[in-house]
Amino acid sequence: MRERVQEVVAARWFQRGVIALILVNAVLLGAETSPGLVASHGELLHTLDLAILGVFVVEIALRIYAHRGAFFRDAWSWFDLLIVLVALLPASGPLSVLRVLRVLRVLRLLRLLSAVPSLRHVVGGLFKALPGMASISILVSLLLYIAAVMATTMFRATAPQHFGDLATSVFTLFQIMTGDSWGSIPRTVMEEQPAAAVFFVLYILASTFIALNLFIAVAVEALEHEQDDVRAASAADAGPNTAGTEAIMAELRALRAELAELRAAREPADEDARAAPRP
Repeated sequence: MRERVQEVVAARWFQRGVIALILVNAVLLGAETSPGLVASHGELLHTLDLAILGVFVVEIALRIYAHRGAFFRDAWSWFDLLIVLVALLPASGPLSVLRVLRVLRVLRLLRLLSAVPSLRHVVGGLFKALPGMASISILVSLLLYIAAVMATTMFRATAPQHFGDLATSVFTLFQIMTGDSWGSIPRTVMEEQPAAAVFFVLYILASTFIALNLFIAVAVEALEHEQDDVRAASAADAGPNTAGTEAIMAELRALRAELAELRAAREPADEDARAAPRP
């Protein structure tokens, strides 16, 4: 029985069905944000949502039954289980404090990350990139702090709305780093301090172009390592099959060699039989 459940859970049609339900659930959750649709079809939307949640619960139960302890050794299985458990939290009654958790139903869409293998590889690569990104984040924070101290000192009197104190300067420079108002804010300062252009140009070059490209480089390198790991794992899985194929081919070659020897031994006997005089 357990083997049959394992075959069903691992079947491609089953996986595609789960992905389809996740996408349908996404559409339903989006529809529930429309007051008009909720007023006219609220009961139907709620019923469909509960039905899909029930299917997700059954799917998790089947996977636990099929894989038993292996289910809990897989991080993605824990991820799916946590998403479903959050969706099961009550949103009314004695635990009405948890009503805000109804919004967390949208987290069910994150199950696409575990259901689609390519998305799993991307997320795995991003997790591998976290140490490198943390180092770059420290570097960017240091750059932002130094620039904020300098900007507050130099431009406090000129543009107090943007550089009046250290916290305001940090927010303004972070805003410039994201590309928001990167032209209008420096121009406000440059109307009275034209030399401020040097500061802003150097800051934008260092924070936006250099730091952003470092983030991208680290992420790309981590994704490449993740793809290499996936290829290595695929090769390892295919290793026993390759070994079995090579063994079969070796046996076939041995059989062919034996047949060739038998034919070689038989040919002289046939020639002697043809050469013998007939009575």
